[in-house]
Formats: sequence, structure tokens, C-alpha cells
Amino acid sequence: MSVPTQTRRAFLGTATAALASQAGGAATSPRPNILFAIADDWSWPFASIAGDKTAQTPNFDRIAREGVLFRQAHTAAPTCTASRGSILTGQWFARLESGGDLWSALPAKFEVYPDLLERAGYSVGFTGKGWGPGNYQAGGRTRNPAGPEFNQRTAELANRDISKLDYARNFEDFLGGRTAGQPFCFWYGGHEPHRTYEVGSGLRAGKRLADVRIPTGLPDSPEVRGDLLDYALEIEWFDTHLGRMLRMLEQAGELDNTLIVVTGDNGLPFPRAKANLYGNGTHVPLAVRWGSKVPGGRVVDDFVSLPDLAPTFLQAAGLQPTSAMTARSFLDILTGKQSGFVDPRRDRVFSGRERHTLAQPDSTAGYPMRSIRTREFLYVRNYRPERYPVGVDTKAANAYRDIDPGLTKQYMMDHRGEVSVANLFELGFGRRPAEELYELRADPAEQKNLVGEPARAAIKTRLAAELDSQLNAWKDPRALGRGDKFDTYPYYGSQDATDFFDKPAPTVK
Repeated sequence: MSVPTQTRRAFLGTATAALASQAGGAATSPRPNILFAIADDWSWPFASIAGDKTAQTPNFDRIAREGVLFRQAHTAAPTCTASRGSILTGQWFARLESGGDLWSALPAKFEVYPDLLERAGYSVGFTGKGWGPGNYQAGGRTRNPAGPEFNQRTAELANRDISKLDYARNFEDFLGGRTAGQPFCFWYGGHEPHRTYEVGSGLRAGKRLADVRIPTGLPDSPEVRGDLLDYALEIEWFDTHLGRMLRMLEQAGELDNTLIVVTGDNGLPFPRAKANLYGNGTHVPLAVRWGSKVPGGRVVDDFVSLPDLAPTFLQAAGLQPTSAMTARSFLDILTGKQSGFVDPRRDRVFSGRERHTLAQPDSTAGYPMRSIRTREFLYVRNYRPERYPVGVDTKAANAYRDIDPGLTKQYMMDHRGEVSVANLFELGFGRRPAEELYELRADPAEQKNLVGEPARAAIKTRLAAELDSQLNAWKDPRALGRGDKFDTYPYYGSQDATDFFDKPAPTVK
């Protein structure tokens, strides 16, 4: 069942009288408010401003038009927990000990920007999905690293697979509870477009199979197209709540003093995407608006890594990044006037992955990877090529577990022997060599591995050395020969293959 139009309109009409009253006559803080909106598994280019016809995102588009659209934003780790931990700490994900794994703990010794801003006088909070999935108590914390939780408001929805949380009303509750004039830092974490999806909901909402742009690595079939329409519908739900929040800020006269950042934590939950270091796994939308402080109408092509957000938020608030942060603020790009390639130092970006789900035959092992991406090449190192990148074929419901279950995954498994699917199945589900090298301009689909070609040997050697140099500088355990410890950390997720939600479950030790 799709989400009916009247339900959306009712949500859009939520009253903000209390907020407007609270703001009336209050002096605006010289420090900016910060609204961080992060969708779950939202991949570039699934936004209407990026040319996608299936996901209509007028509110994200507005932020991009009135601020800056970044066309090369990448996550440090294409898996929820590690990505969110790196955003919160401003650190390379592999420095976070157990926080580098999915369904883990983030040790309290790693400071997070909401706590730093709170100590500086900010009101902080979150709705929806904050840091996680994982067990924050096991890390020695008394609350989610994203801040105090505001998840009381819910609504009955027609689509059973969209979260019942009324994110916008929870944001309204948060705003109504702060001291007048106090700057705020709020994390809006949509559960959408994480799987599962109500099958056929996109079509029932009026979307067309013909409008789907098939991502690289996926076969073209009605099943895959329909799955992508269901994905797009959930992106629109996330965007709808963003729009309601923007209207609240406008009514309160606080929109232009709010630094608004909208992005996703990693790529789409489809084969050869999420939990992989290819573009469909790491490349995410990113748009930033901050009134007159950020000249609008610009498109930037510099590489930005999501951990860069933490030092950017701190700098905007007049604070210094901590010495532990490995990321760099991009506030200078935001407040400048340039488009295109702005900072010559931002000519590369790094990503990596450790354990995602319990997908290996020996249960607690992960599939460790690191990569360096430039404008011309992607180099990927697979540290354990003898393992299975997305898990094993168990001939059961938990087959290839590092790929979220859904229509596309099932279609590719069922049709793996067909000519139109066989090669794509091998690329998405099969084993991989220790090294991969792709020339992005000639092969934007990242499917022709050039490792072993003499003409590319020097490039491969150079990129491998540059990757090693950066990993050593960050003290990445993989570079220091201690990476196998990621396989030993407790896993707080369920071992049930059908559980892909953020529910606590027994520890695997």
C-alpha cells in the first residue's frame, strides 16, 4: 500500500504555533543553529536536482539551490554504524576500535561533536536513527552519541514499511523545549530508504518503470525497476519531513541562522552498492545551506568525506576541532564564492570497510577493504581475498547476507545463469582479487579491473603507496598489522537473516 496524498498533506500541515511563540522577540544567537539531516542508505544520484526522475526531492533541491551542492561526497565507510561513528567523531572509521564494525559499540573515549557543542552551550538532540545500529551502553555511554532522543511522536501510516516516527513533530518538540535564543544542534536521522520496502508501493504511488535509471552493476528487469521505485518513494518520505522542518524554522525566523546539511550515510542497499567501496556504495548526496553565510547557487566538484562534517560544525560554532580528528573542515569552501574544483588538496578521498553482518563461514570474520579514489582512478585493496565479499551462498534465507534482502537480490540469484545477469552476478556476489583498479573516465561502471595490465602498473603502484601512506598517518590497524582485531569485537545484531532493522539482539562473543 502506498502512502496516500491526503496523509502527506496532513503531515505537512503540522502546527508550529508554539515554536513561533517561543521565538517571538528572542534575540538571535550569533552562533548558528545546526540541523543535520541524514537518510539511511541514500545514494547519489537519487535526487531530482541530480537528474533522477523517480525520486522527487524538492526540499533537498532547495537546500542545494540556495546553498551548495557537492557532487563528490563520499562516506568513509559504506556501512551504517562505522559511517555514523566517523561523522560524529570526525575521525577515520578504523580508528574507532569496535566502532569500525556494524552492530558494535562506540567507546566513550571517542568524543563526538554533539557533546562538544552541548558543553559549549548548545541544545542538542536527535530523532529517528542516530548513531547505530549498535549498543551505546556497551561503549560506556549513557545516551546515543547523537544526543538526547526525541522519538515520542508517531503516526499511523498506510505504508507498513515506512517508519511510524513523525520526525518533524519530534523536531518541533525539541525546539519547543530549549531556552529562548539558545543555539541548537539537531540530528534528523531518517530510517528511510533502508530496507525493507512494501513491494509495489512506488508503482501504486504513480511512479513509472520507464523513468528508472538503472544503477551500474544491476540488471534491467521489471522487478529491479519496481524495487528502485519503492526505494525512491522512501527517499521522498525523508524529504517530506525535511520540508516540514524547514517551514518550522522559517516560521520561527531561524532559517537563515541555521547551518543545514543534508546527506546519506552510505549507498543504496542493492548488490555491488552498500557495504562495497565502488561508487554505488560510497557516493552520497550532500547539500549545505546557511543563509547569507554560504553564497548559494553553487556546485562543487571537490571530494568531501563525511567525517569532514564534524570539524566543519565546530568551526562554524566558533570552536576548534579536537586533536584526535583526522578530518578537515570545509567551511572555507562553504563561505567562499567558487564553484567547480575549489581546493587542490581535495583531489582524492579514502573509504574502507570491516565487518558488516555475520556473513562469513567462521561467523565473526569480516571482509576488510580500503580504497583511494581520485578523479581518474579507483584503487581497492581486499585484505582477505580468500573470504567472500558479500557472504556465502547458504541455499537459505541468509544467502549472501552482506547484501540486504529484496527483489533485486532475489532476482539476480534466481537468474544468475542467464546471459543478461551472469556477469553482473559474478561482479556483485563473487570473490574478488587482492587488488582492483578502475579507470573512471573510460569505465564509470567500475567493472573492468586493470590490475595486471602493464600499461597501468605504475599507476597501481603509485595509488597503493599513497593509500599506505595515508593509512599509516591515520594509524589504521590494517596498515599496522593489527587489523584482525575487528573480527573479535562483540556483534550486537541478531543472527536472524531476516533482521535488518535497528533492534537490539543478543551479543555474539
